[in-house]
Amino acid sequence: MAGEVPGLGSRNGRTSEDQMKRARRSPREDDPMASLKRRAVLRGMAGLATAPALAGRAPRAFAQSAPSRPPDGLKALVFDVFGTVVDWRSGVAREARAVLEPLGHSLDWLAFADAWRAQYQPGMEEVRTGKIPFVKLDVIHRRMLDRIVAQFGLEKLDPQVLDELNLAWHRLDAWKDVAPGFARLRRRFLMAPCSNANIAIMVDIARRNDIRWDAILGSEIAGDFKPKPRVYLAAAEALGIRPGECMMTAAHSNDLAAAAKYGLRTAHVARPGEHGPGTGETGPRVPVDVAARNFEDLADQLGA
Repeated sequence: MAGEVPGLGSRNGRTSEDQMKRARRSPREDDPMASLKRRAVLRGMAGLATAPALAGRAPRAFAQSAPSRPPDGLKALVFDVFGTVVDWRSGVAREARAVLEPLGHSLDWLAFADAWRAQYQPGMEEVRTGKIPFVKLDVIHRRMLDRIVAQFGLEKLDPQVLDELNLAWHRLDAWKDVAPGFARLRRRFLMAPCSNANIAIMVDIARRNDIRWDAILGSEIAGDFKPKPRVYLAAAEALGIRPGECMMTAAHSNDLAAAAKYGLRTAHVARPGEHGPGTGETGPRVPVDVAARNFEDLADQLGA
């Protein structure tokens, strides 16, 4: 019938004048073009809402696209600790000052911490190369300390004072993102340190920071130091899982490269400033499964 709008009917088969007026005032709800326009507007509003969050994200060098769920089959996260979980530099400087300042010593405390840490890799390399038998990191830390005391005028310190100072590595504080990030991650994954530190150091750090590990793994159960393969593989074996079901988590690309070589998944957590201003890795230098700004970001990416 002339003048009718399709789909609008009236009693007795004719279109009512009121229906015609309503049709002119607003688009029909089932008009595909109108629906398309509304969806486009909604998408645009959603994009505006999320733009600030996306703009603030740091680029993930070498990382694959951020997963919305954990990699298939991932069951456990194992962690480097010094630098990744705890701030060793500030902690050692603080503890050294607490022990030595009452005895009349005044040092550049951060420089002292750096010098002590600089002996770390050489000390472990003697074990890795078979030059000396495996010993716990507590023993190596004490030997490292003996090598630097003269540099700071501390060669006359009583051995008992040096023993007390050696416990500085047991009294380190976790980075601020550890507590909230770990609380989320542990609901979904088994969690354990895979550190070069011995069990006593890991226990004391865990109790100090209320870190609730499912196990304490690493050098002491493997009888060797990272990046030797046995350390990574023994961690997976101890948890009864395959290497590919275990993710090594660290702020150091060399640690992650070694873990990946032996079949573990890898996650990089940025720690800018680990060794002072302008130091530390802001992103991975090797390909990794996940690259995160901190542990809360890691929890987001792993769906925890």
